[in-house]
Amino acid sequence: MDQLLDIFRALADPTRLRIFALLRTMELSVGELAQVLGQSQPRVSRHVRILADAGLTVRRREGSWVFLALADAPSLAPLFAAIDGMAGGDWATEDAARLEAVRADRAAAAARYFEAHADQWDAIRSLHVPESRVEAAMAALLADAPVGRLVDLGTGTGRMLEVFGVAATRALGVDRSPEMLRLARAKLAATLPAAELRQGDLTALPLGEAIADTVILHQVLHFLAQPGAAIAEAARLLAAGGRMLIVDFAPHDREELRSRDAHARLGFSDDQIAGWLSASGLVLARSDELQGGALTVKLWLGERPGRIREQAA
Repeated sequence: MDQLLDIFRALADPTRLRIFALLRTMELSVGELAQVLGQSQPRVSRHVRILADAGLTVRRREGSWVFLALADAPSLAPLFAAIDGMAGGDWATEDAARLEAVRADRAAAAARYFEAHADQWDAIRSLHVPESRVEAAMAALLADAPVGRLVDLGTGTGRMLEVFGVAATRALGVDRSPEMLRLARAKLAATLPAAELRQGDLTALPLGEAIADTVILHQVLHFLAQPGAAIAEAARLLAAGGRMLIVDFAPHDREELRSRDAHARLGFSDDQIAGWLSASGLVLARSDELQGGALTVKLWLGERPGRIREQAA
């Protein structure tokens, strides 16, 4: 009863009801909410705190930014039904229009970043087969079972969520860089607004056990000093029957990638990946190799023995 009263009190305020409705569309920072609502950040922060205390929202800090999202609770479904059953009114239409301005701001920031770093991205891409071939090979390896609950580790700009998230029952990306997460939000705002994004270290993930059916590590391991630890931590997320898809480079001698692009490892052998998977309780089920440049792209599919959970279907 007390929890129910807290929820009703929290949503009784017009501003908090608007915040609740906005977060149903996408995760937003306090500053972005203030922009949409036309209110000061301190005032919005107070409203957000009340919603969080009522168990309706969660706050996630990313560097100097704080992002808000709806809580993952069964009690929210009846609230959504009640809101949907009533006319939105002028405020809902106006908030939706302002939200488009937030999306536009995110997209503009992402465009500026990519323009400034285009040379770096192009230099790496020129060394291996086109990304379209890599993504097609990934899709082929994952095609024989549902994606289910997807976690993309080292999500960067969110490309893997964009490609595979549409087939997932839940899509979650994790990255250590707040800047990259903001870019991912800009990219996914139009294509996959329900995707969740969190800041975290890949060797100490802010996630529980057995929460995923598919985990992707796409071009991430070569940046890490301890790739085996990252694979072990990723394996912890997998439920019975879950799969881990690793995409990275075969061993190579391009030493300039260490100094120019911060690569900690110059590729990986099949034995290395198989050993780390085995130590993490997984088996190497399949692998693929894509040649066609100075760097060979490798794909490894690890599986946790057991039956895939029903919610993956």
